[in-house]
Amino acid sequence: MKTLKLTPFDYLKKILTARVYDVAVESALEVATGLSARLGNTVLLKREDQQPVHSFKLRGAYNKMAHLTPAQLKKGVICASAGNHAQGVALSAQRLGARAVIVMPTTTPALKVDAVRGFGGEVVLFGDSYSDAYAHSLELEKREGLTFVHPFDDPDVIAGQGTIAMEMLHQHQGRLDAVFVAIGGGGLISGVANYIKALRPEIKVIGVQMNDSDAMTQSVAAKKRVTLADVGLFSDGTAVKLVGEETFRLASNLVDDYVLVDTDAVCAAIKDVFADTRSIVEPAGALAVAAVKQYVAQHKCKGQTFAVILCGANMNFDRLRFVAERAEVGEEREALFAVTIPEERGSFRRFCELIGNLPSFGGPKALRNVTEFNYRISDSQKAHVFVGLTTAAKGESGKIANHLTKHRFDALDLTHDELAKEHIRHMVGGHSTLAKEERLLRFVFPERPGALLKFLSLMRPGWNISLFHYRNQGADYGRILVGLQVSANEDAEFTEFLETLGFPYVEETGNPVYQMFLQK
Repeated sequence: MKTLKLTPFDYLKKILTARVYDVAVESALEVATGLSARLGNTVLLKREDQQPVHSFKLRGAYNKMAHLTPAQLKKGVICASAGNHAQGVALSAQRLGARAVIVMPTTTPALKVDAVRGFGGEVVLFGDSYSDAYAHSLELEKREGLTFVHPFDDPDVIAGQGTIAMEMLHQHQGRLDAVFVAIGGGGLISGVANYIKALRPEIKVIGVQMNDSDAMTQSVAAKKRVTLADVGLFSDGTAVKLVGEETFRLASNLVDDYVLVDTDAVCAAIKDVFADTRSIVEPAGALAVAAVKQYVAQHKCKGQTFAVILCGANMNFDRLRFVAERAEVGEEREALFAVTIPEERGSFRRFCELIGNLPSFGGPKALRNVTEFNYRISDSQKAHVFVGLTTAAKGESGKIANHLTKHRFDALDLTHDELAKEHIRHMVGGHSTLAKEERLLRFVFPERPGALLKFLSLMRPGWNISLFHYRNQGADYGRILVGLQVSANEDAEFTEFLETLGFPYVEETGNPVYQMFLQK
């Protein structure tokens, strides 16, 4: 595409005259009360997740298509998109009575594919990223005589997205220190920055990207467009290998700063948005929230006002499990450890008591809960366990590890270890030649302090825990899998123990899955 040298005044005029409200709504600008209180700054949420397609992309797509000639609309339009732009094009085409062919990467969440088809779009799945889909869509454009609707590198699309800034400055006319905007190809931030810098140049415009999909940040630093060899796909809405020519030009001139965020920070931000709005945004939609938290921590801001754009909420339901798993670590409300425990009677109980009495390390005193515990007997001298603990403040994980080691439980801090968080936590265990006379039981424990210690105190001294798995799921009750080595002549005593304990349980010793994967 040839670089278009439109002036800031040209863009201001295009934004003010953009046709978006035939399909889009003026989304709310709300105070995130909980997040604002925690950060000591006012955080405003621009709720683009409230659009009919749950994304801002509808604005630019419709504005572009509303400027096409009747002849162009009759032949139809085509676009390449990771999903949100696709829905915007499909709905716009439906309203304008035009055919829409949508080329989407094969990695696009099914939720977005189904939504595009629901609006009447003809979906073509091709490639692993936006760039792959884009190249294929250009071929189809020429072959079928369609008009290409670019997701970001087009003045009409940029102007449509710029109407978000127009609404924001109308909705909030007081102090505004910075606006945080997620960047994929750059269309949203180009439109927002154009409008803000034309009317309120004192407001900082800060771009946000994933640390594994930072094409714009790298391009601005290199003073030329940089093509990434690969992009991370967690935030699929911003997974762009090469930013646009026009968006690069505009961002280079208008954007004040850039912030890179990682997956855990974005998962924590999704939880933050949910806590304040009871809405679930997609990863791209939470980028700006993750960035404002990082920015406040880095610059020690107090009493300022920031606006963030929640740019999309097309979240695949299946991804919520991953998000919930990583949110606590991203906020550093959970710390993960590999701990070595002597394989001797009473060591497990002593370890639990040590955890229950961890000091505050200078932060606020808080009750610490075990969020996860994975253990399988494998050595006669020592045991390696995977443990998750709630934390009272950021930066505590290293101090906790040192404290455990000081008390004869060698601990390795895994809080920032990607292998541990992604895989190892689910793989602790396996066959054991030492797990003789083992009985396997599933328990339902009440989620309250002392439940585990009650279990341990009622156990007979001669019984040994050979397997233990627990993961806090945020409910009132925790589900725990326990292996106990109990001799055959102690059945009566074991039954009495279970009845006295009073926790619901199911014995799984005869389960073929247990026999196949855990029993030697």
